[in-house]
Amino acid sequence: MKRQKKDKHFIKKPIYEGGPSALKQFITKNLRYPKEALKEKIEGTVVIRYAINHKGKVIDTKIISGLAGGCEAEAIRLVRLLNFLVPKNRGVKALFHKDLHIHFKLPVEKEASIQYNLTTSPQKGVKAEYIPKKTGYTITVSW
Repeated sequence: MKRQKKDKHFIKKPIYEGGPSALKQFITKNLRYPKEALKEKIEGTVVIRYAINHKGKVIDTKIISGLAGGCEAEAIRLVRLLNFLVPKNRGVKALFHKDLHIHFKLPVEKEASIQYNLTTSPQKGVKAEYIPKKTGYTITVSW
């Protein structure tokens, strides 16, 4: 008979269901670039530290380094939406802390990617109407 291996960690860490890739997808899907940051063309990284209770809920957030223009408030809103799976830890109700880097990056518009609606009329010639491109985001998850 083989011996069962004991778990190396006494207290097991919480995990986001689906792993880091699912966490990135969730943040990408739910992140809304703040209007003020778009208007002032603010971009950069918000580093946020958050606490997870024994039930998997985010109970506390703290900005480690942030940006102006509403980016910090958006990062806090996103982190508060997260739910984690916490395995049973032998009756110990532990509080876990994690860091998350959320990158706010303004969209880059290249000449090739700019779209126009072109309409022609015999009297006025060619009329061009600009179609703006949506914003983009990048997320870095540190475990």
